[in-house]
Amino acid sequence: MCLAVPGRILGLEERDGTLMAEVDFGGVHKDVCLHYIPDATIGDYVIVHVGFAIQRLDEESAKKTLAEFEQLGVLDEEFGDQFALAAKQAGLDPPGASSDPPGTGTSQPGSHNGKAAAS
Repeated sequence: MCLAVPGRILGLEERDGTLMAEVDFGGVHKDVCLHYIPDATIGDYVIVHVGFAIQRLDEESAKKTLAEFEQLGVLDEEFGDQFALAAKQAGLDPPGASSDPPGTGTSQPGSHNGKAAAS
């Protein structure tokens, strides 16, 4: 799903001739292009779609929307680990998780539990 999400501008910088901002989306920070809102300033709330700030938003509306998105799990869907989300939806362990007992090393490639490989 691809949404337009409100966020707060934390910092500004010009990168290769393009005005960019670090934007906070309820604790997740992302780089955002300010090409469509070049007069945005630090502290402004903007609506971001596919990496571009497309509109300003008042603080109250932004916070209300972020709280609703958080309650619905939308922020995890948009900004979370997409591999872990797909694994969860498929009923699998997330990537990097191991169902092996600690110290056995059976989930590591090339591991043979300390036993010699059969020839």
